This record gives sequence, C-alpha cells and structure tokens, in this order.
Amino acid sequence: MVDTVSLVPEARSLPRLAGAVSGQAPSRLRAGLVVTRTPLRVSFAGGGTDFAGFYEQGEGAVLSTAIDKYVYVTLKRHDALFGSPIRLNYSETEQVETVNEIRNDIARACFGLLAIEPPIYMSTVADIPASSGLGSSSAFCVGLLNALHVWRGETVAAAQLAEEAAHIEIEALRRPIGKQDQYAAAYGGFNLYRFLPGGGVSVEAQRFAPGVRRQLFEHLLMFWTGIGRQAPDVLAEQSANIGERRQELSSLRRQAGELHLALAGNFHPEAFGRALDEGWRRKRRLASTISNGRIDGWYERALAAGAWGGKLCGAGGGGFFLFAAPQAKHRAVRAALGELKELSIQAEPQGSRVLMPHVE
Repeated sequence: MVDTVSLVPEARSLPRLAGAVSGQAPSRLRAGLVVTRTPLRVSFAGGGTDFAGFYEQGEGAVLSTAIDKYVYVTLKRHDALFGSPIRLNYSETEQVETVNEIRNDIARACFGLLAIEPPIYMSTVADIPASSGLGSSSAFCVGLLNALHVWRGETVAAAQLAEEAAHIEIEALRRPIGKQDQYAAAYGGFNLYRFLPGGGVSVEAQRFAPGVRRQLFEHLLMFWTGIGRQAPDVLAEQSANIGERRQELSSLRRQAGELHLALAGNFHPEAFGRALDEGWRRKRRLASTISNGRIDGWYERALAAGAWGGKLCGAGGGGFFLFAAPQAKHRAVRAALGELKELSIQAEPQGSRVLMPHVE
C-alpha cells in the first residue's frame, strides 16, 4: 500500500527555486543561529537502480530506512572580530573571504545555489565516520541546504531539499552517484523510492503488518569494518557497467518491491535475510571494487556463525556490514566478527529537521 506519494520535477529547474520559494525577500533572523539534524540511512534492496543510466531506461526502486544516527549542521552569524568573513569547521577548518574560495565542494555549491552572503560561520558534526556507506555526504548536503533556507527566512518541503541536493551532487559536482541518499535524508522514515524516467521520484511510505517493524530490527546486526572507502571510485565503475549489468540491476529493483510487500504482509525474518544474501551476491557483480578477500572473509564467517544473509551498506568496498540473523545466533555472529565494532540502530521516522529555527 502507498501512504505517501510525492512526484518531483526534474532538477534542471532548481537554480530558479532558491530565490522563488515565497516570492518575497528573505526575512531577517531574530538570532543568528540555525541548527539542523539530518538522518543517515540503511538501504535493504535496489541500490544502483537510482542511477539515471538505469532508471531513464526503466523505473528504478530502492527500499530503505532512515536511522537514528545523524549529521548536525550549525550556522551562526560570524563576527567581524574573527577577521575572515567565512569560517567552516568540519574535518578541516577553513577561513576564507568569498564563497568561491571554499574548498569543501558541497558547502561551496550550497552557498552558491542559495546566494549566501558572508559573514557566516558553519560547523558540522556526525554520529559516525565519513565514507561509511550510510549516506553521510548527502545527509550533510540536505542538512546544510535546510539550514541555509532557514537562514534566508524560508521554509521548504522535503521534496525540494532532496532535489536541490541531488542537483548539487549529481549535476553541479558531477559525482557518479544515484538519488536515493538525498531522498532518504530529506524524507526520513522507512520508504520505497521509485525513480522514474524523466527524473520524477515517488515516495511510498512502508506499511508494516502488526509487530513487523520491531521484529525486523530485532533480527538485524550492524558492524563497522573500519574501512573508509571513497564511494565515487566504486560508483564510477558501477555506473560505467550499467549497460552490461542491467539484468542484475533489474533483479535488485524487483527485490526492493518484493521486500516492500513482504513487510506489509506475511513477514518471515529468515526469508528477509536470505533475500539480503541474494541481493549482496548480485550486487558484488556490479563492480570489481565492491568487495575483496577481506570483506568476503568476514561475510562467510558471519554466515558460518548462523546469519541468514547480509550486505555492505552503500557503494561497497568498506563501511558498515548489515546482517540478518536469528536472535539465538547473535552472540555467535558477534564472536565471529569480534574485531569489528557493532553499531546499534533503530528507524528514524523524520527527515531533516530544524532544531533551532530562530526566524521572525
């Protein structure tokens, strides 16, 4: 069943959206401080079908959930006492005179899209390391855009945040990525995203049979491999292989729809876990850099310890491992992966939120 459907226009019109949200000039901030919180995500099936190279030839579909791990963005009016009118704190610190001098690609593009004028201070912090496969780059982009709109005195819908972020990452910065992460960060919740020819996206809220959401998460385990990978390197090869891997991608799309229906009806945790295993084995064929001997070794150890199946989150090559396993086997799986750190997760129902909206 479909709870919510939002059909979004193509991103190429986006540069005009920023200055036309309300048809009025942005209002002044009561206090020069804005804070946003944007969730990360875990995708279960369909990854890779959110690339334009696939969905323009036939619909893509991704089943994913936002999780209770976040990227926080803070904007503050920067006082002239600090010298440089623009200061950014993330994994690095930047102090520059103009927007064009900003080294952080996403920050520079977001500031440019919304015509932000200094002085301004931006900082960001996340609950998990970067390059971990949970969509942190897109969460940062969505969270920063959300904060900048509030800075301008504007309120925008999740659909606009998702499309602006996709425009920045895919079109402006030319990153070889799909559109699922921007939508998961903006919308939150547990959804089936359908990526349509022409660039439209439908967002179908996941319905759960009674008790199924709790049952699902009780059978999931997440482990940090300690390997931070560069998603663009993995995804560039995957994107280049779309033509010859269309059959595998079509199977992943179909699996996303099947799991979407299973969660709403006669859910069986073991069948869900076996589907993760099937999807992972198909995904590994999409690019040579998705897995390696070390990753395969961890995966086989988890299965030998009783897990039904699992997958690397995100592009692959490292990041977080997700497994589905009988609760009675959780201790054995943890022991088999004893060198990896476990991360406890729950679903996050909300997308990017403004925590401190001091706007007149």
